[in-house]
Amino acid sequence: MYDATDDPYTYKNSTVLVNKLDLRNQDELDDFEAEITNARAGEPLPEGNLDFAHFCAVHHHLFQDVYDWAGIPRTVRISKQGSPFCFPEHIHTQAAKIFAELRARNYLKYLSAKEFVGHAAHFLAELNAIHVFREGNGRTQLTFFALLADRADRSLDLEKLDPEAMLHAMISSFDGDESELTKIIEELISNKPDQE
Repeated sequence: MYDATDDPYTYKNSTVLVNKLDLRNQDELDDFEAEITNARAGEPLPEGNLDFAHFCAVHHHLFQDVYDWAGIPRTVRISKQGSPFCFPEHIHTQAAKIFAELRARNYLKYLSAKEFVGHAAHFLAELNAIHVFREGNGRTQLTFFALLADRADRSLDLEKLDPEAMLHAMISSFDGDESELTKIIEELISNKPDQE
């Protein structure tokens, strides 16, 4: 659960996010969100240039049935367990910076497995620290990362992903330690023989 100040995204006197089905119970909203985003993830994802606009389009695709603001960066300050994410007034600037770095690295193409894993972990850690959206960041980051890996000719075996371990790795990366995240990504990728 996120902490937010003066949160226009929630129902009055509630922590439940305003949603298209007008669900006021958090468990019901969580169930609906999981079901519909899983369904949307199985559809063709938006095409794009692996830039910030593309990232936002992926969020919109996944959450369009749940929230009116799907694909739109948040306008409220949020934190988790007392750790603040990027202030909303800096989201576009910080996103422009990390996506420019991604472009400068040729979207992680033509790298050794070790280089790919290291750069991918850093990109995901930075993207997570920005926390672009009010909700749905983890799902969007992972979906976008799968697109990025595919373009870099790396296959991800997401069946191997342990959500709890991933969450812990993201928290550690937020505190500056990307080693757990690097290890998880290393375990998820399957490499083509000619890339080793």
